[in-house]
Amino acid sequence: MTLDQIKPGNGGVIVSVGGEGALRRRLLDMGLTPKTTVWVRKVAPMGDPLELSLRGYLLSIRKEDAAKIEIEVNADGTGVVGTGGKSE
Repeated sequence: MTLDQIKPGNGGVIVSVGGEGALRRRLLDMGLTPKTTVWVRKVAPMGDPLELSLRGYLLSIRKEDAAKIEIEVNADGTGVVGTGGKSE
């Protein structure tokens, strides 16, 4: 599942970051790295951009860029994978 498919209030753990060249580098530099927990806080009325919460800060990215980020979602939608929904 990709980050652009997640509903507000839900999240997951980043599995991989796609894209090429400068785009991929920019996403990684913003902290969107594998094994990072990320939550979708808000989506703009027209669906673009998305506001994310990760690593203790808020980040807004375009939906097009979010589609390049593969995430793993826990069955209960918490985004905390492998801990039964409890944070580590």
